[in-house]
Amino acid sequence: MSEMSFEQLLDESMFKQLRAGEVVTGQVIAVKEDEIILSIAGSKSEGIVTKQEYSNDSSVDLTQKVQVGDEMEVKVMKVNDGEGMAALSYKRAAVDKGLKRLKEAFDNHEVLKEKVAQVVEKGLVVEVEGTRVFIPASMVSDSFERDLTKYEGQEIEFVITEFNPNGRRSRIIGDRKQLMVAQKAQQKEALFSKLVVGQTVEGAVKNVTDFGAFIDLGGADGLLHISEMSWGRVENPKKIFKNGDVVRCLVKDINGEKIALSLKFPETNPWLNASEKYAVGTIVEGRVARMTDFGAFVELEPGIDALLHVSQISRQHVEKPADVLAVGDIITAKVVDFNEGDHKISLSMKALEAGHNGDEDVADVNIEEVAADEAAKED
Repeated sequence: MSEMSFEQLLDESMFKQLRAGEVVTGQVIAVKEDEIILSIAGSKSEGIVTKQEYSNDSSVDLTQKVQVGDEMEVKVMKVNDGEGMAALSYKRAAVDKGLKRLKEAFDNHEVLKEKVAQVVEKGLVVEVEGTRVFIPASMVSDSFERDLTKYEGQEIEFVITEFNPNGRRSRIIGDRKQLMVAQKAQQKEALFSKLVVGQTVEGAVKNVTDFGAFIDLGGADGLLHISEMSWGRVENPKKIFKNGDVVRCLVKDINGEKIALSLKFPETNPWLNASEKYAVGTIVEGRVARMTDFGAFVELEPGIDALLHVSQISRQHVEKPADVLAVGDIITAKVVDFNEGDHKISLSMKALEAGHNGDEDVADVNIEEVAADEAAKED
């Protein structure tokens, strides 16, 4: 056997020997539908990546994924597959890379941002460098969400709270909830630092109930009570608002962390010019809003109701308002009393009837006295 020249020995020393388990870089020198041939950098070896070791998708066409000349990181599974080629794995190298990335994120409490790859029965699955991370449903949001399908394909932020990639109980768990809680705590602090009674704020409707709507002000919710939704009467908040509506409100009160909101802005108070619109002697039209045994309350406009006493309905004797009127009826009447201080108005239909002198038995009607008398009768 002839001795190798110095140049040959030097050349041989520059090429490392492959070892099973290591991750190496290779250049694609040939590609078929079901396999890729690589030339391993820093080695005289060539290796093969089968379709099964490229992807978990059995339908993948490798010619559509890589081209000759592309570089790939692969993991050496076998130095010699029996035919003089190294058995390589692209997907396992990706997993190793992903695990390394996740370990760093776990150790450093780093916030990661990835698209949701899959929505499963009990949570979400995201992939980091090809490695799957599971986010349980209880850690997806700071509030209960029954339907997680809206997160499909959505990019979300999360942190790794459990990293155990080995063994039978291998688990890599992500948590989005704690980020949301922390963010809202910061928003809440910022909100209350500048929030004052009388301030105008804007927020989105978060939840609508029978008694009001909760408005997300960014860090805290405010309650818009049904009584503060309008100067008039609101029967059902759900007919006015729906989740997601953007509402501009007035901060009515702040009690600790409770915020009371209102849509009754002072400048829109209907009583501001009521003395002109409903002066005594004015003929008005209104809708019967509700009735009692002693009279009917007529809505002249949202926020202004007037009393039509049973004695002022007709010149004919009326036993009770329900005998001749119904809620929703539109009536025409004359304003016979206006009390701006107490926001009370008295009406008379009788004063408009033919043959009535317009003054008889009218000026004596007083809302407070009538209500007190009727209350006494009931007692």
